[in-house]
Amino acid sequence: MSRASGLPLATWLAAFRVLRLWHRYEVVGIETLLRPGAKLIVAYHGRPLALDQCMLTVSLYERLGYLPHGIIHGFFGQNRLLKWGVDGLGFVTGDGPGIEQAVARGEHILVQPGGTKEGCRSFRHRYEVDWGERLGYLRLAIRHGLPIVPVAADGVDDVYIGLNDGYALGRRLRVPAGIPVWLGIGATGVWPLSLSIPVKITQLVGEPIERHLNGGIDPSDRAALLELNQEVRGAVQSLMDRARGRKEAA
Repeated sequence: MSRASGLPLATWLAAFRVLRLWHRYEVVGIETLLRPGAKLIVAYHGRPLALDQCMLTVSLYERLGYLPHGIIHGFFGQNRLLKWGVDGLGFVTGDGPGIEQAVARGEHILVQPGGTKEGCRSFRHRYEVDWGERLGYLRLAIRHGLPIVPVAADGVDDVYIGLNDGYALGRRLRVPAGIPVWLGIGATGVWPLSLSIPVKITQLVGEPIERHLNGGIDPSDRAALLELNQEVRGAVQSLMDRARGRKEAA
């Protein structure tokens, strides 16, 4: 896996620098991610595109000189044009040699275990971590020896107003590749043709979780993985609740 470069990188940086201003983006605790060594950033998936995580990658690029490697929906690897963009950003659709190469260079990996199921919900379900029993990210962390850094933000479920459960509707309609069918309302109309609602986004970065390292957890021990999953989910939910509390106290 190579580092981000070329037109995809330039476009990404320009777009999300503008969105940082639009959303008055603030990140608290980024120093954790500036310490040496690769880490697995595990985050809540705000609707519908995890905008805070995209903005975080730009802030880290400005400090570390590289774009963290996001693990994204497999659909992006199936279309030639989309794959060109994904490759140009250094993103991947799953574990593989590229992840190993990035970790060897000391570069962060970023994942949202909730995916589109979490990100494409209706307004009835907001700021609720919903990962089910997805454990692949934990096996990846154990396999590559990565500390897990939880991240979450306030504002991310207010940038669009979700009108339906896009994940469930996509499955009901048997849309290929598990693509959600989601209807969201933004500042200027219907997503994806609308600007996001310009709410302030405040993001918190937690301290690393490391008890799975150095043989602490056997990746084949499902019970232990479920327990660790609950711990990480709880850490992300706690950060999100704290971020929302900061706004209410302001």
